Amino acid sequence: MVWQRVPATTRQREAGAPRSGALTDSGFRLDVQGIRGFALVLVLLCHASVPWAEGGFVGLDVFFVLSGFLITGLILAEIDRTGTVSIVAFYARRARRLLPLAVTVLVVILAGALALFSSVRTEEVSGDVIAAALYVVNWRFMAQAVDYFAFEDPSVSPVQHYWSLSVEEQFYLVWPLLVLGALTVARRRGLGHRGLLAVLVGTLTIGSFAYGVWFSEAAAQQAYFSTLARGWELGVGCALALILPAGLRMPRALATLLSGGAIAALAWMTLTFRDDIPYPGWYALVPTLATAAWIVAGTAVTATAPIRLFSLPPLQYLGRISYAWYLWHWPALVFAAKVLGPLSVTESVLVTLAAWVPTIVSHHLVEERFRRSPTLAGRPGLSLRIGAAFTVTALALAVTLSAVQPRVPVASGKEAPGARVLERGEPPQQRAEAIRPDLTRAEDDRGRPFEEGCHIKGDDRVESPACAYGDLRSDTTVVLFGDSHGLQYAPGMIALAQRRGWRLESLTRAGCTVALVALRPRCDRWREHTLRRIERTRPALVVVTTGTLGRYQVRDADGDRLSRKASQPLLERGMVRTLRRLKATGAKVAVIRDQPRLPFDPIDCVAANLESLDRCAFAPDRPSDLAFDARAARRVRGVRLIDPVPLLCPQGTCPSVIGNVLVYRNTYHLTATFAATLDRWLERRLPRV
Repeated sequence: MVWQRVPATTRQREAGAPRSGALTDSGFRLDVQGIRGFALVLVLLCHASVPWAEGGFVGLDVFFVLSGFLITGLILAEIDRTGTVSIVAFYARRARRLLPLAVTVLVVILAGALALFSSVRTEEVSGDVIAAALYVVNWRFMAQAVDYFAFEDPSVSPVQHYWSLSVEEQFYLVWPLLVLGALTVARRRGLGHRGLLAVLVGTLTIGSFAYGVWFSEAAAQQAYFSTLARGWELGVGCALALILPAGLRMPRALATLLSGGAIAALAWMTLTFRDDIPYPGWYALVPTLATAAWIVAGTAVTATAPIRLFSLPPLQYLGRISYAWYLWHWPALVFAAKVLGPLSVTESVLVTLAAWVPTIVSHHLVEERFRRSPTLAGRPGLSLRIGAAFTVTALALAVTLSAVQPRVPVASGKEAPGARVLERGEPPQQRAEAIRPDLTRAEDDRGRPFEEGCHIKGDDRVESPACAYGDLRSDTTVVLFGDSHGLQYAPGMIALAQRRGWRLESLTRAGCTVALVALRPRCDRWREHTLRRIERTRPALVVVTTGTLGRYQVRDADGDRLSRKASQPLLERGMVRTLRRLKATGAKVAVIRDQPRLPFDPIDCVAANLESLDRCAFAPDRPSDLAFDARAARRVRGVRLIDPVPLLCPQGTCPSVIGNVLVYRNTYHLTATFAATLDRWLERRLPRV
């Protein structure tokens, strides 16, 4: 996401050589600047949750290709000019260009977290800032299995957008070293450095692409943030810088087709791409090649109509401030949601537009001041020291802020009866001196099946592992079948299986409804495989539960993706078919109905309100028109429907803490610690076997 003058190499400066029609006399490619502004708009619309711009995240792919093209062009020009690459000067330019503004925004994010978030969430954000300041935050998000597309999750990090900067900075760190190494080898062996670089770029790009396709299918959430899965997009930009001259003589019709087609492709992806595709994978070829086509068209000696359109002042202006606006818009959305509650689309757009104010101020006072400083331009060592000082400042503040956060005491097992206090008819808990589990780790409190790899999450497996609990020699087999909402009941089911002498099999997969519908190929294969497995096992009891809210948008008979509302009849009919197949095995079948979603981050709220836990209670708002699980259960004779709301929401409100136990690990899932206390409740409501 850098704005660079496009340097002319020696080869490109030869007398009479054709020149790009988008190249100004001062050496700027207006087409590159314009497409950057367009890509920024796509990303901002996507992050503002504008319904028709869900695929606007492809703007980040545009940034990657442009970065590879521009940075490689700078390096090649330096080689032609000096015969080598000055690593110190290169890093100094990057430090001067990127670090001052990036660190300024990180410091503001720390201040916002301190002012608005609880101690637990502030500590988490401090860790994100440390990783972002070191430009490795994408690896941190991979390790945490962060869902990039969960924009409306109240616990989303205000630093999440720094993942793409981390990918680019890692590229900036490694690429000039590889070029210098290739240059040294070429000279020693009497080879042309461009040819050797072409082989290097081709090998790395193909390898990264192959890895990205595989990793996206195996673990899409992690692959999205992966430098190795994204590197090929930067590689395409590098290849263009290597092979393109300063100007291409091509038919105007071809150049128009390339430039117009590129914009049409990006617009089409913005309108049609969804968060359920294994991205980047094969799909990222489309925005990557579209950006490459745009660059090729922009190299034509005659500027086409699309190129001229993108050379006009509005998009040039957006391109110029794209780095600053990208940095500011996301924390503005996160902090606004914390203050105002869940944002509507209109509110999100207004907040994004309001982020223009710090954008323009910091662009002039920070970004441009350091970038264009003649003093720093002539002193690379000083630029590096200033960049290091900015980084150390962010690290020091983040480490200090994390260290001084007060800790919420962790309750012992005896002090945390959880759901069992409801059996004694106690009123909702108003305050707590200690909470279980540890709030700093509560988000990962998912239970044994998850920890032991029994729950499939984000990979391409279609067969659940052979995971069994309780009495493994028992003649009575019980199956827990569902998505992540099935997983959340596993701790209580395991405790019940141990007491009743059952053999419990846990068969769950994240993001895959058990309803027989066309959702995603991996989900559909897993569901069918699991149903056949249950039919072979012939258990005594099958306990089914599935999420029902906005995630499940199915495909119709023509293969078109439907909205969640339009998917409801298909989901209900598919759930009926699933329940009938399960009943046909001779098993008793019970459906645990889906629970309400929280309108806030429960961990953050509880950590900030230990003395007034009523502030963390919410109304059980559960749209009946989306309850395909309950509707289907009522349509199949002999299926028992179990509603958890009377338990989770006594006296008409849903507390976040019951019996000193945190009930929810996020807005839509129970903690394993609380679920483990549901064994007696489950025993009273499940069919007897």
